[in-house]
Amino acid sequence: MIDLHTHSTVSDGTETPTELVATARAAGVTVLALTDHDTTAGWDEAAAAYSPGMTLVRGAEFSTESPDGRGGTVTAHLLGYLFDPAAPEIVAEQERLRASRRDRLREMGERIAADHPIDADELLARLPPDSPAGRPHIGQALVAAGVVGSVTEAFEHLLRKDGPYYVEKYNTPIATAIALIDAAGGVAVFAHPFARKKGPIVEASVLADLAGRGLAGIEVDHPDHAADDRATLRDVAAAHGLLTTGSSDYHGTNKTTEIAAETTVREQYDALVARATGVEVLA
Repeated sequence: MIDLHTHSTVSDGTETPTELVATARAAGVTVLALTDHDTTAGWDEAAAAYSPGMTLVRGAEFSTESPDGRGGTVTAHLLGYLFDPAAPEIVAEQERLRASRRDRLREMGERIAADHPIDADELLARLPPDSPAGRPHIGQALVAAGVVGSVTEAFEHLLRKDGPYYVEKYNTPIATAIALIDAAGGVAVFAHPFARKKGPIVEASVLADLAGRGLAGIEVDHPDHAADDRATLRDVAAAHGLLTTGSSDYHGTNKTTEIAAETTVREQYDALVARATGVEVLA
């Protein structure tokens, strides 16, 4: 089983990289990608934890802004695999993204604190200085305070994008992020492009355009993709020579999706690895 999209406590998951590797091993995952938001800080721990019989793919999920194909823009996530983590442009952009995330967490926390018993300063103080702070961290605080019963409930009622507490953050233009990943020897894959429950999505024409700008693949099989949307994405990929991946987007207990709920076929995985020149998989 090949799962190419998971998160640890280094970003907004609930398992450390070591625990994540153990969870994957117990579930029968043979190829695991660690793709924390806007950071590579968990790579070394995951590398120390993986064992023979498993393959570790090191990556990250970049926060980006994409044209929506309708004259506007939408928030989009871009998975970067096997890039050089020391590439200066990557390092600088990830630092910028993490700083914006912390600023957004503080402002959202202060807004919510006017109505609910959480403390933004206390929440930030509990996070590592370079942590890519996200809304799930606020959700965890709301659960601990007894405001909601789960992080999922927090997102549904308090943290949603059209809610009264939501604050935008800086996102890298997606074409820029693709270029950064490519220049660092990595492979760029558009994460869950048709995940409608997450908010507005891009038109298929955007994916076609990005294919000409260095996009290597599309995450087709994802828990938030409907069957007809998957079919459309496969058609787009076939028409433009894009790889197709499948992933759980596992976050531990922050989401109900199990690890390897969606997986990537071996042929597509092999093609992805063959394109990378930044770092090698660990096997």
